[in-house]
Parts: sequence; C-alpha cells; structure tokens
Amino acid sequence: MSDIEVPVTVVTSMNFALPVRQLWQSLLFYEQIVEPPPWYLRLLLPRPIRTEGNKSAVGDEALCLYEGGHLIKRVTRIEPNRCYEFAVVEQKLEFGSAIRLSGGSYELRESDGGLTQLSVVTHYTGGRHPRWLWRPLEAPFCHLFHRHLLVSIGRKAGDPIPAVSSGA
Repeated sequence: MSDIEVPVTVVTSMNFALPVRQLWQSLLFYEQIVEPPPWYLRLLLPRPIRTEGNKSAVGDEALCLYEGGHLIKRVTRIEPNRCYEFAVVEQKLEFGSAIRLSGGSYELRESDGGLTQLSVVTHYTGGRHPRWLWRPLEAPFCHLFHRHLLVSIGRKAGDPIPAVSSGA
C-alpha cells in the first residue's frame, strides 16, 4: 500500500450538559447546518447547500450537495442513543485537493454528572504530496471542522456552549 492510500481516522469529542436522547435527536450532517462555517473552513471546504434523501435507517442514502459537487452518504449502522455510522459511497468533489472521504460516525456516551460525550469520527485518505508534509496539517484542520459540527449540534440540542472539550 502506497503512502497515499493509508487510511486516516480523526476523532474529536465534546461533553454536553444534555441528556443523550436530546443530543441524539439533534445530530446533523455538515450540509444541514444553517449558520455559515467559520472563515477558516470556508477557505478550504466547499460550501454546503443541502441534503436530500432519507438518513434514518440502515441502508438509507443521502445526497449531500455542495457548490461544485456532491457526496452520497449511506447509513451503515444505527444504535439509537449510542452510534450513527455512515459510509461515503460516492464523492464528486475534492476536499482540500485530493482528500477522499470514506465515512464517519457519531458516538454518544453518557458520563457522570449528567454530561453526554459526543464524538465525531471521520475516515479519509489523503492525496497531497509529500505526505510527510500534509499529514500533520490534515488532522488539526479536521478537528476544527469537527468542533464546528459539534458546537452546531449542541446549539440545536439546546446547549450553546459545550461543558468540556476533549480531543485534539
């Protein structure tokens, strides 16, 4: 396997002062977030337009539209109030020049003190060369993207500020 084909997984977590069911009902794809992304995400990510299709049962597919392209996400696993997982089955746009998304998930876990930890997981392969230069930049940028997503989910669920932030 060449250096370009090595899969990468990035996980970012935040704790919310909300019950797990409330966060579960507020999960969003990036394309569903109403507020515009921060400037640093707008610089490198295509602008999301909307999502079409169902995404509530295993096997459902959602067409996620962006300026200049789309993704198709297929739901691969649902454990209510615990895990929502999807695969990217088609990508007709490039993220950050040659990032190929393969899937992701949301994982929820109740913790002591009434907090719920929500983790966002992204799987991708990077294509920019040289990999030794680009790989260390991709993960921090992915964490910034995840934080935007997590804060938006928290706002939708009724917690405007995460109680505790964890992950890189």
